[in-house]
Amino acid sequence: MKKATLFKTLERNNVRCTCCQRYCIIEKDRSGFCGVRKNIDGELYLNIYGKAVAVNIDPIEKKPLYHFLPGSKIFSFGTIGCNFRCSFCQNWDISQAIANTRGRYENPEIEELVIGKLCEGGQDLPPEKIVEYCIENKIPAIAYTYNEPTIFSEYAYDVGVLARKKGLKNVYVSNGYESVECLEYIKDFCDAINIDVKSFNPDFYLKTCGGVKLEGVKKTIELAYKMGFWVECTTLIIPELNDRDEELNAIAKFLTGVSKNIPWHVTAFHPDYKMIDKKSTPAQTLLRAWDIGKKAGLNFVYAGNILGMDHGDTLCPKCDKVLIERGFMNCDSCEIVIGKSGIGTCPSCKTKIAGIWK
Repeated sequence: MKKATLFKTLERNNVRCTCCQRYCIIEKDRSGFCGVRKNIDGELYLNIYGKAVAVNIDPIEKKPLYHFLPGSKIFSFGTIGCNFRCSFCQNWDISQAIANTRGRYENPEIEELVIGKLCEGGQDLPPEKIVEYCIENKIPAIAYTYNEPTIFSEYAYDVGVLARKKGLKNVYVSNGYESVECLEYIKDFCDAINIDVKSFNPDFYLKTCGGVKLEGVKKTIELAYKMGFWVECTTLIIPELNDRDEELNAIAKFLTGVSKNIPWHVTAFHPDYKMIDKKSTPAQTLLRAWDIGKKAGLNFVYAGNILGMDHGDTLCPKCDKVLIERGFMNCDSCEIVIGKSGIGTCPSCKTKIAGIWK
């Protein structure tokens, strides 16, 4: 447990959390919506500091990031908790562990005790240990992922600032509901953000993601890009919910309006958590989304996570030369072949390719 940075003190020992756009007002001895930020005597504490429940060494492409150190490995970790309540969450066992505890106890004090015990779980993983491991194993970057990193930004900050001093890069994999205060805070260490665009229907965010606002996500994408983060976006396409041409086109046009160089990843849904009644996304839907993205003016659209898809290569937006050839990725492996031409510039037409390549 460590005192948080992203909060303001209020009257009567209340605090306002400023890490995400919910801006929770938290009473004494209570935790916020995410459950991992608790008011203790009028001060806010992060009660999952140094506690990781998921740790892996991943291919950078699994984040997914295709224009950021391609072909490299990345140290990935997450905690419990989330500021969203997505009924289709693919990592619900950790992200929704606290949410699934809420309301099970009549006595709120007992509920807080149970949540506190949940937050004590996981392995002790202090910032120094993470950075030391990456240096010893020549891993060039760290990802804050699996659950929503916004809610543990103080933990991420201490890892990330130390990592940057040692020459490592840092990545957020996020739902895009950071507050302005949070984006300013993580700018000290974070190089890239992959932001989910879960839908372009405000009702989807309100009803399916737990009472949040689409406009807030759009604001984060715009601001993160202006602030100089490398931004890529991902849409998990769910049959009958967000797979209409009109909606996919709206997402693509919005991203194009921010920058035509933002890579857009369209990925396949599989039934999970509270949404097991929906069918998996067919390959043809991803191909349709890919085509919509390209026609909307995006330079880089990627369709992935279905066996046999061949729309993961990076092509020159001017002459269509294959610059990065990627093999199929699954949970266990990722193959990538980088052309001899040198990343960042097309060898045929000399067009500069947007990204962070080294």
